[in-house]
Amino acid sequence: MVSNTAESTAKRPLRVAIVGAGPAGVYAADILTKSNEVKDGDFEVSIDLFEAYPAPYGLIRYGVAPDHPRIKGIVNALHKVLDRGDIRFLGNVTYGRDLTLHDFRAFYDAVIFSTGAIKDAGLDIPGVGLEGSYGAADFVSWYDGHPEVSREWPLDAKEIAVIGNGNVALDVARMLVKHADELLVTEIPDNVYQGLKNSPVTDVHVFGRRGPAQVKFTPLELRELSHARDVDIVLYPEDFEFDEASDDAIRSNNQTKTMVNTMTNWLVEEHAEAEQPSSRRLHLHFLHSPVEIYDDGGTGKVSGIKFERMQLDGTGNVKGTGEFIDYPVQAVYRAIGYHGSALDELEYDAKRGVVPNEGGRVLDADGNPVPGIYTTGWIKRGPVGLIGHTKGDALETIGFLLEDRLTLPPAQNPDPQAIIDLLEERGIEYTTWEGWNKLNAHEEALGTSWTESAASDGVVRERIKVVPREEMIQISRA
Repeated sequence: MVSNTAESTAKRPLRVAIVGAGPAGVYAADILTKSNEVKDGDFEVSIDLFEAYPAPYGLIRYGVAPDHPRIKGIVNALHKVLDRGDIRFLGNVTYGRDLTLHDFRAFYDAVIFSTGAIKDAGLDIPGVGLEGSYGAADFVSWYDGHPEVSREWPLDAKEIAVIGNGNVALDVARMLVKHADELLVTEIPDNVYQGLKNSPVTDVHVFGRRGPAQVKFTPLELRELSHARDVDIVLYPEDFEFDEASDDAIRSNNQTKTMVNTMTNWLVEEHAEAEQPSSRRLHLHFLHSPVEIYDDGGTGKVSGIKFERMQLDGTGNVKGTGEFIDYPVQAVYRAIGYHGSALDELEYDAKRGVVPNEGGRVLDADGNPVPGIYTTGWIKRGPVGLIGHTKGDALETIGFLLEDRLTLPPAQNPDPQAIIDLLEERGIEYTTWEGWNKLNAHEEALGTSWTESAASDGVVRERIKVVPREEMIQISRA
């Protein structure tokens, strides 16, 4: 017996909507179009990739430090996928506001949510709400020119604490301590350049709860720290404790070995007297657990942070020593992870910040799969792992979609033009891939113009990011 879906889709492409055009969404679309079932002609697929912002790339455009050495390569790879023409990009369309789940079900046989995670994970200690205490995700959005954050950021602290030992913590610390002129070769907007240039910062302290062998950043991120001009890296001998589990990790994991060796070499080298000390310092602290952020005399502004000194327990984990240390700082950045946001009409696991699912099949309140609804990326598995892990994640989700394709609830109106008609009927100023190419060219032209200006002083800028959403839309839809 042939299902209604099989009958309804046998003579037309399977219509799939993907909500979120970051790496997770683009990888899912690419894997689906390249699947054996599609290549062998078992069925055709028609994919629309939706994005809340006018431009594609998600985390790559709005969540990674602009001086990250791998950004360009990842953007180029994503561009090639979308530039093929077999995946339709529809930007500036917000799920839950512009389109509902009911809308998607009417026009698509399957919907994949790849909305990522953009909020900061919480830190439950006293003083976290003081003025000068910030979430790293908000700061990242600011320096990456996110269209929905203020153009201004308070950069008035000389001494700053960054809590966390992952790549985001190092990105934030590097952006805070680096001299702004070094960032001119990136795509940072002018307001970000001016803000960082006027920063009075002298010392940035990065604090990790565990030891040097348990850090979550990568060798690439660590090496980037040493490339900053006029910045000394400061480490502390008492932090370099290694228990049995640490020794095992160093012996068995080349990445851990590389990072520990790099840091211990820095520790030795820093004792050599420099001819002229740098004007800024980046301190790396380990075995510190935050206890309290405090103000001075009830001012409501951060004036310091208290940590408990930790010690390794033999398993690579830590326990408190009862010793407390205060550091005078005027700002604290929490970089302890991201947290996913709830999506309208879908179940939500608030503790993990994910949409409940089994291998990418979205589950209802009773734990049963919701026909035709899937998820991938950080909103599926939580904000862990590097961008490369997202490919395997998408592969799993697409595998289940392919397995289910003959039993999917068929779209009521699968005509690709129908969703466009609805967007226009509702007055939604959606953007397209052609529009992104216009905006991309405009940003590159801004870089060329700056490079050719009298103020460039020989600095070459490949592009300058456009920030205001209205301007992005206007350029894209011109």
